[in-house]
Amino acid sequence: MKQLAGAAHWPLPEYVRAIIVTSPGETRQLAAVLGDALPGMVYGQPCLLVPTPDPEARATLESALHDWSAAVGHPVPPRETASSQRWAVRLLALIPTSSAPGAGTVFVDDHLSTMMLLQDVHLAEAFAAHRLRPLADLTPSASKRLEDTLLAWLEGGGAPEAAKALSVHPQTVRYRMRQLEKLFGPDLRNPRTRFELELALRSRRLMAKVERQRSRLAHKSRAVAAELRPPEEVARIARVNGL
Repeated sequence: MKQLAGAAHWPLPEYVRAIIVTSPGETRQLAAVLGDALPGMVYGQPCLLVPTPDPEARATLESALHDWSAAVGHPVPPRETASSQRWAVRLLALIPTSSAPGAGTVFVDDHLSTMMLLQDVHLAEAFAAHRLRPLADLTPSASKRLEDTLLAWLEGGGAPEAAKALSVHPQTVRYRMRQLEKLFGPDLRNPRTRFELELALRSRRLMAKVERQRSRLAHKSRAVAAELRPPEEVARIARVNGL
């Protein structure tokens, strides 16, 4: 890092953030907007390093990035720059954003718990499947209903709190909890098991959320691509599909 900064005549700051840009052609423009950024490449993607005098403050950076699509890593000392870069890249993989200008900037700071739980998605899936095995034989709708109830109960600490979170009657929560007690047995009274169940349920919910975001982005990208097709291409596709 020192050598790179020295070669670019870039004063080494106390803290830096890595910014992964989703539209490579606009890296220089963003560097000009930020003013004091050091451009480069990481994992085959364009990256900017920006000085961060106060690691707790980011209002100025948020304002500068308002109209850009990028992922911003957490603030780190220069010697740990690779960590900020790595997790910014990982955030884009978990929470993809459109490469269109103005699509939005995401900060690692805002998704730390998500990244901790899903830093290895396959492991998270295996853990959730193992911990929630008693629900595996239920129908998808029944399993989802009991998963939501159990998570609300674990988070809220009781039936009234869970009922409020789920917008159902407390008696409904109590009925479902009796079902869960039959499925999980005395494990529900074990603090370690309750902790692991909450981790498993949160992981599964986060994975579903990520998948929905990816599906929405893919759908939006296909719609934009369709709008950009020339009329003759649209007509050809229609003929191929028998329309």
